[in-house]
Amino acid sequence: MSEENNRLDYDVIIIGAGVSGINFAYRLQESHPDLSYCVLEERHEIGGTWSLFQYPGIRSDSDMFTFGFAWRPWTQKNSIAHGSLIRRYLQESAEQEGIDQKIKFRHRVDRMDWSTRNKAWTVHVSKDGAATVSLRTRFIMMGTGYYDYHEPLATDIPGTNRFQGTVIHPQFWPSDIDYTNKDIVIIGSGATAITLLPSLAKEASSVTMLQRSPSYVLSFPSEDANERLIRWICSERLASSLIRLKWIIVPLILVTFCRWFPKLAKWLCLEVTRRELPKEVPLDPHFTPRYNPWEQRMCSCPDGDFFECLRNGSGSVVTGVIETVTERGIQLQSGAELNADIIITATGLKMNIAGGIPITVDGVRFSIPDHFMWKCTMVDGLPNMVFALGYVDASWTLGADATAQLTCRILKQMREEGLSIVSPRCSDEEQSEMKELPFLNLNATYVRMGGSAFPKVGDRPQWEPRSYYWKDLIRAWWGDIQTGLEWSK
Repeated sequence: MSEENNRLDYDVIIIGAGVSGINFAYRLQESHPDLSYCVLEERHEIGGTWSLFQYPGIRSDSDMFTFGFAWRPWTQKNSIAHGSLIRRYLQESAEQEGIDQKIKFRHRVDRMDWSTRNKAWTVHVSKDGAATVSLRTRFIMMGTGYYDYHEPLATDIPGTNRFQGTVIHPQFWPSDIDYTNKDIVIIGSGATAITLLPSLAKEASSVTMLQRSPSYVLSFPSEDANERLIRWICSERLASSLIRLKWIIVPLILVTFCRWFPKLAKWLCLEVTRRELPKEVPLDPHFTPRYNPWEQRMCSCPDGDFFECLRNGSGSVVTGVIETVTERGIQLQSGAELNADIIITATGLKMNIAGGIPITVDGVRFSIPDHFMWKCTMVDGLPNMVFALGYVDASWTLGADATAQLTCRILKQMREEGLSIVSPRCSDEEQSEMKELPFLNLNATYVRMGGSAFPKVGDRPQWEPRSYYWKDLIRAWWGDIQTGLEWSK
């Protein structure tokens, strides 16, 4: 093999400069400062989701104390932050650690090819939308999440082409849209709709959230009394650590309670919601979900901003099934009509693993959904590639960081033993005996529609889906990294 064929541009390539990619880069620098790396980012700036999504009120749907990095605590008092603040936080975090100097912006990955003979990946990249370059690396870290950044979830709403107003999907919010004194209908009942309603209501003439079925919506203070007390008693550093620990533990307890005692949890959630509603807005049918708490993600509204709009009349909720979209609004099967100048389809996101990037292994196209996933980190038969995936019932960053630390441990093992290739192998016997499980423990429509995009997971320890943070972190530090993996020079 020639020296040219052995040449590597980088030891590691990280794809995506969002939360996962920045955290990957930090953990790599921390544990393997001798390894060269770069971050490939399709967009013009750091941020990922928080650069792409620009709809009014865009904010975190997890607390920032755990959504922020363990190595750079979120020090502001608000637990839920606007998207612009999150993007600034990511930018400052990358600058603090020198990660920003490793990022190649406007570099879109078009294809990735693995060669066992060369023991390397070739990453084909479009630079600035035109010139194409190829980069060779030993290892790839995928920080692309599991949403499609280019295409929204297809929504079949009859009659949309007749509508004479504007139809918007929140994922691609137009910067020049003027909704002042407009009548707006938001189709959907998830976190995006709950966020949009109070934000749009400040300037719109009317905002109606039209839902086929309701979600759980819980209000909580941006800063609670316990956090104020902690900050008053403790130093800033200790206070940040304690508040972060609180936000790791309390959601875990709440989710566990909801899954162990679903009927009681449902009753409590509905009682809390009932107290927030104005008398003229009935709990049933608008706020009585068909499912139990945490069978889908819970929607939250800081300081009750969503319910305040219902109380002051600037926002409303309608539960019903769409018959058709008309020239001037939406007609429901009940016969009711909703006038609209703008319709917003907040109906979910399209699921897409690995950013939809085509992958080949030794010249053969590799289909990720056909394979099992090892420790929710690597895919059976896919060498030297890891995926950062978070939780659906806790902060994304916690799961991504557990993966990053597990990855750095794998790289350490490879270095100590002089190994070049590591690849998960799920034997035919294991697959025949293993019971497949859902990749995401949610029954939301967009998850059911996008389930075929994910790799398979099962009921064996090495092939299980995400569990919870402490378990995953302990496994990352001390767990078995031999079973299910093949190592070679």
